Amino acid sequence: MLKLKEEERSAFKTPFGEINPSVENLKNILKKYKNNHKLIVSIGDATTINLHNEGIIPDLSIIDNQIGRKKITKDNKINLYDNVQLHAKNPPGTITQELWNTVSKAFGLIKSGFNILIVIDGEEDLAVLPCVIIAPPGTLLLYGQPGEGVVLCEVDKFKDKTKELMDKFEGDLTWKSI
Repeated sequence: MLKLKEEERSAFKTPFGEINPSVENLKNILKKYKNNHKLIVSIGDATTINLHNEGIIPDLSIIDNQIGRKKITKDNKINLYDNVQLHAKNPPGTITQELWNTVSKAFGLIKSGFNILIVIDGEEDLAVLPCVIIAPPGTLLLYGQPGEGVVLCEVDKFKDKTKELMDKFEGDLTWKSI
């Protein structure tokens, strides 16, 4: 398991892309991506719910059934995935081997035509890192930036930066073989 060093937390405040006020503003871009058979990944319950409300089902979504560290109500839970649901444990401030393996498995299943929902027992915030590293070229990743909006990340532009950020963790994880 990798644990984020307390003194390194500030390095993770800079978004991995352009901040947009809402998913609604991105609707046309996202539909173009889908039409060009590019993958869309969402991380976070609010981002995923907002995408669903706009009629966009990501190829991969990662949630923890919380918004702003508060459990979401049953009415807001995401239940639109009729394909595959995976689960992983990932405590706050960490990236577990289980999370890493589950993200890797999800991208493999997407190749077979499935939409995947990963439900995290713990916290999904740092799932952005394994997604950026593992995602195939051309993938678009969306996640919430609290109080600011939704980040639109083209993973190809952030793979090197993500690998640098992985060095800010302590612990062990077999990710460098990717």
